[in-house]
Amino acid sequence: MSNNEPSIGFFEKYLTVWVLLCMAAGLALGRGLPGVPAFLSRFEWANVSGPIAVLIWVMIYPMALKVDFGSLKDIRRQPMGLFLTWVINWLIKPVTMFFLASFFFMTAFKAVINPDLARDYLAGAVLLGAAPCTAMVFVWSSLTKGQPLYTLVQVATNDVIILFAFAPIVTFLLGLGGIAIPYKTLFLSVVLFVVIPFGAGALTRYLVLKGQGPAGLDSLIQKLSNFTIVGLLLTLVLIFAFQAEVILANPLHILLIAIPLILQTGLIFLIAYLAAKPLGLPPEIAAPAALIGASNFFELAVAVAITVFGSQSPVALATVVGVLVEVPVMLILVGVANRTRNWFVPKNG
Repeated sequence: MSNNEPSIGFFEKYLTVWVLLCMAAGLALGRGLPGVPAFLSRFEWANVSGPIAVLIWVMIYPMALKVDFGSLKDIRRQPMGLFLTWVINWLIKPVTMFFLASFFFMTAFKAVINPDLARDYLAGAVLLGAAPCTAMVFVWSSLTKGQPLYTLVQVATNDVIILFAFAPIVTFLLGLGGIAIPYKTLFLSVVLFVVIPFGAGALTRYLVLKGQGPAGLDSLIQKLSNFTIVGLLLTLVLIFAFQAEVILANPLHILLIAIPLILQTGLIFLIAYLAAKPLGLPPEIAAPAALIGASNFFELAVAVAITVFGSQSPVALATVVGVLVEVPVMLILVGVANRTRNWFVPKNG
């Protein structure tokens, strides 16, 4: 990662708008040309859609280039900030997401969501809750004047933990909800969409840095960054095309799914942010730590939902709603963090 702080780009800033446009395009495609998603469904192996798998790799690989696993050597710097990140992301966030989503889908919305759909939406919410953010964290950190190198360590450690904790946590929580999930398929999805792209990203970083230096790596990341957004948007078009009948039959469900996801985002930010103060963290560490917990690695959640449950499953739809609400909610929380910097002890205070 370069020392140049990233800023939120045009596509990222208006991601919710693009998602809505993709929703409209996908629904029009699925309803008007149903033969297209039916044809694409033929390219499926082990419950994995070939076209969507390719798009997801296009999405995740450029993000993987930004993660410098060499930063793990700085793991002892400000350890309380790292402990806060780990506890929030791996002990508090998945559990609170499970119970919050269970309450809304199984109880509060019982009159409008049938039990089968409720379980599917719960599964999608759990996938989001168990996948802490990786790429957009760098943007949220820069917008709150976070320490870039420290944020890098937080992200790198989270990505290592994902390899070992994501599948067991998801399996355990979905089991509590009575949702059977094949662990081997879940583990395969982690290999496909975490191990392979992040391994390729690490290898690419090493080769480019060795041959062209930091400037060459920055140039490559900049050139490939738009591929993440393009891959995401095309994936969403296909998902909405596959989901056209479900969405058109239940249009209110998009809003209902969004409610617990938005509440969860605010709740986790609040817990992490308030916990950072008694720990004595400076604002440039406290804000990114809270924002990492609040946001999601929604690309991974979408990929796993498709792999395990299929691209036409309501589980995939629930993870896509996570994409829909992520940016506007996170920008609000960025504003909260910036307006409350004086709550925390400055780095040299």
